Amino acid sequence: MTDDAYLFLLDDPSAPLGVTPAAVGDLACMETPAVRAWLDAQGSTAVSPHLRLLPPEETAAIPEGAERLPVPLGDEELSRVRHLNAPQSLARVEEELLAFRDYADGRDGLIARALAAGVAPHRIVELTGVDPATVTAAASR
Repeated sequence: MTDDAYLFLLDDPSAPLGVTPAAVGDLACMETPAVRAWLDAQGSTAVSPHLRLLPPEETAAIPEGAERLPVPLGDEELSRVRHLNAPQSLARVEEELLAFRDYADGRDGLIARALAAGVAPHRIVELTGVDPATVTAAASR
């Protein structure tokens, strides 16, 4: 696994893989000379429907032979990519986990629901800021 997210080009823009950078919003990496040169070399643009972005933990899903470029993302940018890349049911639970930062009532129930929905324990820790041991304890119940 790499620490970088990846920009890549898909042959079929209707494929449900990754997110378009335009959907994520402002990304600092999109203005770098390296990304702009790569896009020029590919004959593509930052708003192309063929251009996609995946977080580091998902880059194994990039089709073999697809043109790709590793790009560093800030924490907030990476969080937006992960949120948009998640299936809708996971995205809803992740929104609840983000809201969880503002209150503690129902914490264990929310963590249990998130785990049951398939949210990875490390992602729950990242979204909520709770101690990893708390998530581990909820997973074992």
